[in-house]
Amino acid sequence: MLNHAAHVVTGTGQIPLLAVLATGGTIASSRGADGAASPSLRAEDLLALLPSMAVDLRPQEVLAKDSASLTLADMQRISDAVATELADPRIAGIVALHGTDAMEETALLVQLQHAPRKPVVFTGAQFASDHPRSDGARNLTDAVRTALQPPRPGGVTLAFGGWVLPVWGLYKFTSDAPDAFRRVADEGATVTRPLPAPVDGLRVDIVATHPGSDGLHLEASLAAGAQGIVVSALGSGNATPELVAAISRARAQGVMVVVSSRVPEGLLSPIYGGGGGGHDMRRAGAIHARLLRPGQARILLAAMLANGCSEAEIARAFETAPETVPA
Repeated sequence: MLNHAAHVVTGTGQIPLLAVLATGGTIASSRGADGAASPSLRAEDLLALLPSMAVDLRPQEVLAKDSASLTLADMQRISDAVATELADPRIAGIVALHGTDAMEETALLVQLQHAPRKPVVFTGAQFASDHPRSDGARNLTDAVRTALQPPRPGGVTLAFGGWVLPVWGLYKFTSDAPDAFRRVADEGATVTRPLPAPVDGLRVDIVATHPGSDGLHLEASLAAGAQGIVVSALGSGNATPELVAAISRARAQGVMVVVSSRVPEGLLSPIYGGGGGGHDMRRAGAIHARLLRPGQARILLAAMLANGCSEAEIARAFETAPETVPA
């Protein structure tokens, strides 16, 4: 189905065609009789909110979920839908409508798997469609306009709250303001070649730590069959001697462990000892995520495991500054 938002001929003699992929999230949500907001709007409903623009829009319903519920299989389904549209020569670009809780994760998976040369723009909303501060229509308008521009360096972008941001190093920093996303640092990606293998058959867990935490949760992930584990550590990637011991046991079982941090910004360095610091985790066999925070670290680890990347490749991707990563 085409939605003819305008009938203005571009300089090429054609109106560009964009694919709009709906996956649920707040942008598609409205409140029910019980007061709870849940995805209920279709892509066509959202496109009707757009101003007149010189573009044809082809909507597709991929999922209708809150992004907090997305599994790796769901994210793979979205990535596969993007791949299908990228392969269509008629498509000039893609807009993906997505929940904000996991937007930076699915967007990174799309970038890692496809390294798209057409514009792929993710967007969503902080406030439901019937909220007094509803921001979905504005974000969608910005995303469509961004997708009509030449692709930006770095590939997949996020158009949200008046910003257009590359996805590498992206994180959600607020739950109640329209301007919801930031980047850890203004750096390029350390992985630029496509990692196309699907991730839907993997289990990669995030294990949260706190002062004085033991290795119980990491051991539970091992028992559940996790093939990779990301530790959401403190500070510059620190925890306790008990967790370091659990990391050693995971590595002895061949399970990759990446250490990130619950601190939202700043580059991490494994310099602390004392039995539970980042230096000790490195000695136990963990990889220290220099830039990516836990959500995106999980996606990168899953993609690299799915593609059979070596431990050395994985370490370079997480630990090396982009300007020194071999081509």
